[in-house]
Amino acid sequence: MAFQQGLSGLNAASKNLDVIGHNVANSNTVGFKASRTEFASMVANAIGTAGSGNAGIGAQVADVAQQFTQGNITVTGNSLDVAINGNGFFKVQQTDGSYAYTRAGNFKLDDKGNVVTNNGAKVLGYPIDPLTKTRSSTSPQPLVFPTGSPIPAKQTKNVKAAFNLDARAPAAAGNPSATPPVPATPRTTYGTSLNVYDSQGVATPVNLYFQKTGTANTWDVYDKLDDPNATPPVVATPIGQITFDNNGKITGPTATPPATGFALPITITPPTPNPNNLPAYTVQINLDGVTQFGTKFAVSDLTQDGHTAGQLTGINIGNDGTILSSYSNGVTQAEGQLTLASFRNTQGLADIGNNLWAESAESGQPVMGVATEGTFGALRSGALEDSNVDLTAELVNMMTAQRAYQANAQTIKTQDQIMSTLVNLR
Repeated sequence: MAFQQGLSGLNAASKNLDVIGHNVANSNTVGFKASRTEFASMVANAIGTAGSGNAGIGAQVADVAQQFTQGNITVTGNSLDVAINGNGFFKVQQTDGSYAYTRAGNFKLDDKGNVVTNNGAKVLGYPIDPLTKTRSSTSPQPLVFPTGSPIPAKQTKNVKAAFNLDARAPAAAGNPSATPPVPATPRTTYGTSLNVYDSQGVATPVNLYFQKTGTANTWDVYDKLDDPNATPPVVATPIGQITFDNNGKITGPTATPPATGFALPITITPPTPNPNNLPAYTVQINLDGVTQFGTKFAVSDLTQDGHTAGQLTGINIGNDGTILSSYSNGVTQAEGQLTLASFRNTQGLADIGNNLWAESAESGQPVMGVATEGTFGALRSGALEDSNVDLTAELVNMMTAQRAYQANAQTIKTQDQIMSTLVNLR
């Protein structure tokens, strides 16, 4: 027996205790992945006769293998927390410009509006064009939000309307000579309103009134009421007509480019006073959702695409990784979508600390995508992935490693006693 075997065993057991201690210390670290010490025997290679065997000279640590098993998902309620349930890593850009990958989704906003990790690394994602609501780039970029300046005002260009006009309504003019007499229908009977916005975000109320004409399936559209008290009295004129077929489906007016389907253009004059002399502008009222059935007048949808300026008030992350920003003007829009990366060999990733890994030759290059696509896992917003350390198992492993350390120390002690006996031979 030589001291070498015992010393190698002590070194291996000590390294094992280091790994176990590292796991235990990070049992509460978000997104942490435990490691496992893997040992291998050492032998003294020698050329000899067949079957003579090689002398064992102890043990060594062959590898410290990371265990990328799924951690528990804990709901936090924080709007910027997001957990990955399944395969994938968040991609981040470190302060030195290099890229890294993490499972820790406890993100923050810095003073410049960047979505960052706790160590200041910028979280990457695909930017989304708020107009087309599609990705504006195929390469991941740092996600940035306008925290210091408001989003600009946007002029209304389109109004989407969906409502039902009562097919049972008589002509609005009425028929006093009928038996019994049919009274006139006030213009306000079938009416609705909404606000539209000019290029500087100033709201203008728009009123829409619908009056059944004497022609079957035809309604006049007005944007104002008569004013008999004006001098001279004002009699409103229709701004267009809506027509239907015998099945209650809309047949007109036919929209002109750039609108499609059935739409009615309406000219909006900025309200008085108009200190900046803003010009009038045209809004297309989309009527594709309008019907004429034998039920009461009811508006099911009336929305427009303009808004005034607004400050950022909140950020939420959807389960598909889409990051939604909310503004003080009531606008909610998608700003980006979190990027996920997967690797051919996750155990080949290089652990660089701060809950970050870097790609290596063993891991291979990352495959980029988004949640639930391909082999990527799903995201859970308002939640975090816990460390996958099994504390009970680690404590048992610690006791086992301690016994191994003591046993190896005992072999050295025994070898020392044998050496002392040999030295003291007379």
